[in-house]
Amino acid sequence: MIKFNQTLAKDLAASVVVFLVALPLCLGIALASGAPLFSGIVAGIAGGLITGFLSGSQISVSGPAAGLTVIVAGSITSLANFQFFLVAVVLAGVFQLLFGVLKGGVVGNFFPNSVIKGMLAAIGILLILKQLPHAFGYDKDTEGDEEFLQADGHNTFSEFLYVFDDFTIGCIVISLATASILLLWETKAFKKSIFKDVPGPLIAVLVGTLVSFLLTYFDSSLKLESQHLVSLPISKNLSEFSKNFIFPDFINGLQNTQVWTVALTISIVASLESLLSIEATDKIDPQRRISPLNKELFAQGAGNIASGLVGGLPITAVIVRSSANVIAGAQTKVSAIAHGFLLFFSVLLIPSILNLIPLSTLAVVLIFTGYKLIKPSIFKEVFAKGTDSFIPFIVTIIAIIFSDLLKGIAVGMMVGVFFVLRNNIKIAIMITSDGGNYYVRFIKDVTFFNKSYLRNFFRTIPKNSFLIIDMTRPVFVDDDILDVIDEFILTAKTMNIRIEIKQDLHNNFNSTKLAKLHHL
Repeated sequence: MIKFNQTLAKDLAASVVVFLVALPLCLGIALASGAPLFSGIVAGIAGGLITGFLSGSQISVSGPAAGLTVIVAGSITSLANFQFFLVAVVLAGVFQLLFGVLKGGVVGNFFPNSVIKGMLAAIGILLILKQLPHAFGYDKDTEGDEEFLQADGHNTFSEFLYVFDDFTIGCIVISLATASILLLWETKAFKKSIFKDVPGPLIAVLVGTLVSFLLTYFDSSLKLESQHLVSLPISKNLSEFSKNFIFPDFINGLQNTQVWTVALTISIVASLESLLSIEATDKIDPQRRISPLNKELFAQGAGNIASGLVGGLPITAVIVRSSANVIAGAQTKVSAIAHGFLLFFSVLLIPSILNLIPLSTLAVVLIFTGYKLIKPSIFKEVFAKGTDSFIPFIVTIIAIIFSDLLKGIAVGMMVGVFFVLRNNIKIAIMITSDGGNYYVRFIKDVTFFNKSYLRNFFRTIPKNSFLIIDMTRPVFVDDDILDVIDEFILTAKTMNIRIEIKQDLHNNFNSTKLAKLHHL
């Protein structure tokens, strides 16, 4: 019971931190998507209560994702009916349920570790780059914007050229106060004190909000304007609150073929982003637990069905919120579920109080979260594994920063596959030489990927040489490889190159072609 109580206390404390991080992100993503602000909150609630409960991951947190913003915005515009869009969200959830039942989560096992680590580092860098303007009070772009090209025509880096022309003194003071608390909480003295189990980000947000109040009290000119504060929709009573929910129009929506196309698109992209986030979250889990991916797809599908039914945006597992959850000390899924309850009760009961929280103090919390994802030790660890890991790692980081999450991952995957194929080509064929004698041995199965490497080697063999080709070891040799050998045998005759082929006719080769080569 003591152990459970200790875990519960840590989870509840972490849930408050995740709630504070998720709140502006839910609103910002809804705003950037061209959807009602309340739809972002609904998605966050569904991600916490439904997906959080059903997920096999103990520390991941789901909600509306920046990676879907472009798709969601385009879909809402093309369908020209938000209720039709909600039908697509529900259908996307149904598709994800099917993906889970059909064991589609296996796709998550094909992402190289170097690419996943690159994604984590890129998210860390983006958190710092994207949140620094908010820390200075430059809130022209919405929270949760992760794309390189921004809605205001600037990009991640050009944004800094405008920050110093439009910063806010009050926000800077609040950011410094918030950062001071977070730094203090990282000192050895505090880690050994009675406050060690209290999440620093929670205290930092309370202090930032208090500083904002004091600035207003002592100097009204330093009062923060509404665009620098959290902005929750306020309802006067329960009846008015219930009007925020929008319901899908199934009767007409299901007859629209474009709705089905949007649903399939959302289901595929959301599933991929969720699998990526789960893989990444497992790597930063202090207990190194492995989440069941098929169960995760099922949980995401259920969450999207619930979100779409009551007017919410599509959801995915989100690495930013999950990282904040880990750093805040979460132990189990209780944290994710509790953050869903907090989102619900906050918009229902205390929206006016939460609207006092400065965006700058939340920005500093995210900046510290980002730093913990890009510690120098992470780069050293990947670099020590060699260029085959480090290059895909760096390429993934750069690609994500200059595009978006999914495009960056795609580029990183291509580079990772290139190195896998290159290594496979080198390992599959062993070549040695001694004077005019050459020995080629197929170490393992050889496919058409090895064709160019073998052909280029044959071109280097001079006249009057002796070549042994040993194919006794592999179980399979592609016909393309046999064709390359056949072509070289014809060339060798004109160059007085003698060839001996060693083979095992019991292996799974083209026996007729091998017999032909043997007699040549």
